[in-house]
Amino acid sequence: MQELPNTSKVTAELIKNISAAVVGKDEIIRMMVVALISRGHVLLEDVPGVGKTLLAKSLAKSISGSFKRVQFTSDLLPSDITGVSIYNQKTSEFEYNEGPVFANVVLADEINRGTPRTQSSLLEAMEEQQVSVDGISRKLPVPFFVIGTQNPIESHGTFPLPDSQMDRFLLSLSVGYPDPDQEVEMLIRQSGHSLLDNVKTLISVSDLLALQNSVSAVSARKEIYEYIVRIISATRENQEILLGGSPRASVAMLNAAKGFAFTDSRDYVVPDDLKKVAPYVLAHRIMTYRKMSRRQLLELLEKIIAKVPVS
Repeated sequence: MQELPNTSKVTAELIKNISAAVVGKDEIIRMMVVALISRGHVLLEDVPGVGKTLLAKSLAKSISGSFKRVQFTSDLLPSDITGVSIYNQKTSEFEYNEGPVFANVVLADEINRGTPRTQSSLLEAMEEQQVSVDGISRKLPVPFFVIGTQNPIESHGTFPLPDSQMDRFLLSLSVGYPDPDQEVEMLIRQSGHSLLDNVKTLISVSDLLALQNSVSAVSARKEIYEYIVRIISATRENQEILLGGSPRASVAMLNAAKGFAFTDSRDYVVPDDLKKVAPYVLAHRIMTYRKMSRRQLLELLEKIIAKVPVS
């Protein structure tokens, strides 16, 4: 076990770079970076105007890879995302035109405005990093990172994401309103230009792949695995929770904890890493008997985690 000063510097600079546009949200930005380097995907759930799209664009701009935005609407078709084969009369052959999913970073904006059929077109892409069209499987660019956004308070014209889709997101995050001082700072930075202009391209695709490989190599003792299982089991046994975390949630928690440890300059996982990431890993994966706000749900999860013995 050792410290990782060089890699920590890269992730710290990445967080600082995104913070140049997104003011006062260092924890959320760090979690976005954790998901990115852990080969996961992120769901941003919040009201309009708090910076969800800006956060996604700032992260994408920090990487030299390709970026595509898909605005989900009720009339969006699966082929509008995955691509379509078109007959070429000159060659008398069908030619495949790639859809916007063929990018390193894909922003699925207002994903819950798409129909369930359209939403499902992302399932294979997010899980297997490929799409199947006309019986042919096509690999997506590597790395591949999906950022989904949705408004939690609107119901007209929206379709709730199915559990299988929600489960593909490593973390669910909420940006939240800035405090008054942060909002003033945001206005100062925006004066005369877009906040996105403050963000620079910091790392290449190959650099990101190297970071992801390093995160995969982060170690965890058997005691860490047992602690994860105890947390997941506690969600299944809680009287307020109808459906607790699945085995996929256990894997997601381990991967996210490795990413968090990596941003803290460590090549090993400690229990505090799990305590930090667990609420974001579980918030969109559990189902409660009564309707809860995101804040209430996070508070419930924090109480459950606090009662779980570390060893």
